[in-house]
Amino acid sequence: MAAQDLAAACDAYLEMLRHVRRLSVRTLVNYRRDLDDLLRRAPNWAPGDIQPHHIRAWAASLHGGGMTPRAIAARLSGWRGLFTWLGREGHVASNPVQDVRAPRAPRPLPKALGIEHAVALAAYTGPADDPVAAARARALAELLYSCGLRVSELIGLDLCHTRVATHVSVGWVDWDSREVTVLGKGNKRRTVPVGVPAMQALETWRGLRPAPAPAATSADSAALFLGPRGRRISPQRVWTELRARARAAGLPAPVHPHMLRHSFASHLLQSSGDLRGVQELLGHASIASTQVYTRLDFQHLATVYDAAHPRAHKTKPSPSG
Repeated sequence: MAAQDLAAACDAYLEMLRHVRRLSVRTLVNYRRDLDDLLRRAPNWAPGDIQPHHIRAWAASLHGGGMTPRAIAARLSGWRGLFTWLGREGHVASNPVQDVRAPRAPRPLPKALGIEHAVALAAYTGPADDPVAAARARALAELLYSCGLRVSELIGLDLCHTRVATHVSVGWVDWDSREVTVLGKGNKRRTVPVGVPAMQALETWRGLRPAPAPAATSADSAALFLGPRGRRISPQRVWTELRARARAAGLPAPVHPHMLRHSFASHLLQSSGDLRGVQELLGHASIASTQVYTRLDFQHLATVYDAAHPRAHKTKPSPSG
């Protein structure tokens, strides 16, 4: 390979990938695409001519052309691999792609249920062969939606505050005050009020809650929610029971625990407009984490506008006279 010829360098790199690293045909096609794009941008250039500012400009061009941040990152990775190999072979002194990163992908909006679907899920009282399992599923759904808990906070709840030699509660229910206290991210403790329907569901569950398994630990015995085997419920069990309940309630999409946390925050913000209050209830350390729900609220308002405002819909232009 002539060290001054970028095209020859690309061909030699692909040969190395094919014969030394034994990459698949499909992967080699992707590398070839990435390198062909580099050659189009630097025709007749030597590898050493390409500098970091060129790479940044080309990445910006890809972004301006509509390529997604993820695709740009893959393209840069292909270029970075070429120059890493050229450096090992002694053909370039530095890698111009090394410190260039793709644009950050926009943070996706959290998925929240509509108010009617969230209420339907929480309040569902359809037929059930197992009243204990039905009471547990309803209490799980009501509490998640009423308090906006993370699933880790939910399963960490005890029936009451417990302090024994082998177990100290990290979360518990205060039945008299109708509150739950949980330990969230960053070991931040917070107390959240529980709505009346959720409290009623918890009372029903407490009356039906089975005895812990004979070999249960102190932590299991203290747990608010016990699974079918008499031990503290697992996150996987919460997911399973919530999805089954959503299907039984006729919801059109799968539901997971964090979706109810998002629904709690979105619906509360729509009703109150109190961003700081929602931040405290969610246990967010930064207001920026809570502000994402203002975008959900704007989407809701935009939908209302489109449906209700007489001038929201586009009209056909009137023919010119």
